[in-house]
Amino acid sequence: MASASEQTYDVVVVGGGPSGATAARDLASAGRSVILLDRAGRIKPCGGAIPPRLIRDFEIPDHLLVARATSARMISPKSRRVDMPVEGGFVGMVDRDVFDEWLRARAAQAGAERRTGVFERIDRDPDGVARVVYRRPGGKDDAAIDSIRARMVIGADGARSQVARQTLKGADRVPCVFAYHEIIRAPADGDGDFDGGRCDVFYQGHLSPDFYAWIFPHGETASIGVGSARKGFSLRGAVKSLRAATALNGCETVRTEGAPIPLRPLARWDNGRDVVVAGDAAGVVAPASGEGIYYAMVGGRLAAQAVDECLRTGQARALASARKAFMKANGQTFWVLGIMQHFWYRSDKRREGFVKMCADPDVQRLTWQAYMNKELVRADPAAHARIFIKDMGHLLGLSPS
Repeated sequence: MASASEQTYDVVVVGGGPSGATAARDLASAGRSVILLDRAGRIKPCGGAIPPRLIRDFEIPDHLLVARATSARMISPKSRRVDMPVEGGFVGMVDRDVFDEWLRARAAQAGAERRTGVFERIDRDPDGVARVVYRRPGGKDDAAIDSIRARMVIGADGARSQVARQTLKGADRVPCVFAYHEIIRAPADGDGDFDGGRCDVFYQGHLSPDFYAWIFPHGETASIGVGSARKGFSLRGAVKSLRAATALNGCETVRTEGAPIPLRPLARWDNGRDVVVAGDAAGVVAPASGEGIYYAMVGGRLAAQAVDECLRTGQARALASARKAFMKANGQTFWVLGIMQHFWYRSDKRREGFVKMCADPDVQRLTWQAYMNKELVRADPAAHARIFIKDMGHLLGLSPS
């Protein structure tokens, strides 16, 4: 029960990754009283690629970019290599440990109060107000348990979100890809096949039977990783094989990380009362590519807007606007990427055709335009028609290898 002197905060944001930190900053900037509750010491395995639209929309300073990738290379099961240069632009690369902490610090500068702890549950006081119960760092007994009264709660606590599982039906049944990567000291450009300005993506069944593997430049370091939903598949073994095949097994390993990545958005993001989820907790990772930072930050911003509207009007139905707005802007992109993953990642024969298709100038141009601007390109129907015909030819086995 709340004491007379206990503060009731407008919002508790659970999770301080890109989504939670964005939501906390936006709400604090709007004058809301905000607690950003985050567990310390965890870094998500992530290639760290951010598109120009994210840099622009979320005001990311240049000093956070540890590298600028100006091309991508797709490698097929038969080691066919297709280079896809970024015409007139670049993909920013960030280190998640530095990037995420900068976002949290920015939220604090906007007025959010930071607390460190592990979320336990949401209780209810007699007046119906939510009480976010958490465990302080290092504590193992009841004395380490603390709580915060809050009118609203945003769950941004990752793919296996406890906030979502405790408050949203079906949140425990979202399928996931498991990702693992190793951060290494990067070799010099030209040492072997490494290029500090290029992202390498490997579509090879022995490295991932249902997803892909990658080598992404991070300035002085590089991320070597793989994802798969196949139970029993050795992610560590795949990374070891990739490092050996690319002559990177002699590079110093700085750290290793692994985590689940959700494969589709939840059907509902709010409890119809005072809880809404965002980021990986809402399942907003793009199929086929596994890209999540941009969509997490967009989801955090939309969750903040929905919560602010709910607080302003007292109408709980405002919380549903976060998912509605996200899917209106990105649902078609997720649908297209989901179809791509379903068709192209099913066998090495199809992966070979996919990489070959990536050499097509129409494919490259439309792919980069869509990625950089985060929207499907509809301005060139002739190009889309050509791509569709080539797609069907590959799928039906009518195109020469």
